[in-house]
Amino acid sequence: MAIGSYGTIRPSDVSPEDVQIIMNYTASRDVTDNFILTELDAQTILKPYFNNTETGGNANVEIIGGLYNLTLPAEQFNALGIYTLYLRPAQIRTKITDCGVLSALPNVKGIIIDITNVPVQFQNKFVPQGLVGFRIEYLNPDGSKIPNFFRVVTSSFFCEPVVSNEVNTTQKSIRYRYVDGNSNLIFLTLSPSSSPTNKPNATPFIGQPNQNIIISNTFFNPVTLEIEMVEYDVSSLAIALYGNQTKSIDDGIYTIYDTQNNIYRQYNLYEIRDQFNALLYEVRQSRGNNIDFSKNFTTITT
Repeated sequence: MAIGSYGTIRPSDVSPEDVQIIMNYTASRDVTDNFILTELDAQTILKPYFNNTETGGNANVEIIGGLYNLTLPAEQFNALGIYTLYLRPAQIRTKITDCGVLSALPNVKGIIIDITNVPVQFQNKFVPQGLVGFRIEYLNPDGSKIPNFFRVVTSSFFCEPVVSNEVNTTQKSIRYRYVDGNSNLIFLTLSPSSSPTNKPNATPFIGQPNQNIIISNTFFNPVTLEIEMVEYDVSSLAIALYGNQTKSIDDGIYTIYDTQNNIYRQYNLYEIRDQFNALLYEVRQSRGNNIDFSKNFTTITT
């Protein structure tokens, strides 16, 4: 009998608006303190690739999962050093308006969020079933995040508060019911939120009113990229080692050429002697931008 193997990892076809890119720059690897984090605009520098007719996909419509083009803005990547990019799911910071139950189903517990408290660029996510699968993390009153603790959204629908009488009392309480039309309130059910059968009173924590939370998608795992900006790369070092070179005997101009025989660098070569004409040093001095274009390789060798 054959045993089939099945992959569980799929390439993500996430939209750039669902990605948050954070950059840290250090001049060298010896700098390990005083990190300065900068958030980059993911929608500007991150572009997905789309299928074309040659690959059998829907041309210019279907995103090729997991394949993106990252463009580094020159105004921010303009210094030599190490740039660390942290790509993570976009974080939506808001607060819990209330924790309640449904009027028709008192056993269904959830949190209520006022959409007006959500940043404008993320309000389009807060629609019926728009947040299913999102992760919710909770913040302490001092602003620190509760470590290694989260809940997962299992449903989200517009709702409105209703006043209902509690059983055997005259006290009234606020509950919620789903509505079909637009509402500023959305009811999120979370997992886990129900008590275990072996201990019915152990209700899982799902948050409390006015508590700050972080909502993020689970479309992909965070990725860290390290980009090192250097003055010389492998190609330029190869030119210096293996490229064509000439030395002018009369004026001592030493010229290095690239792969197309264009002048890449020029140096002055000369000797320093003492008063007795004894050789002390051989010097190679960069000419900088003072290039002698008469040392063209083609002109010299033909």
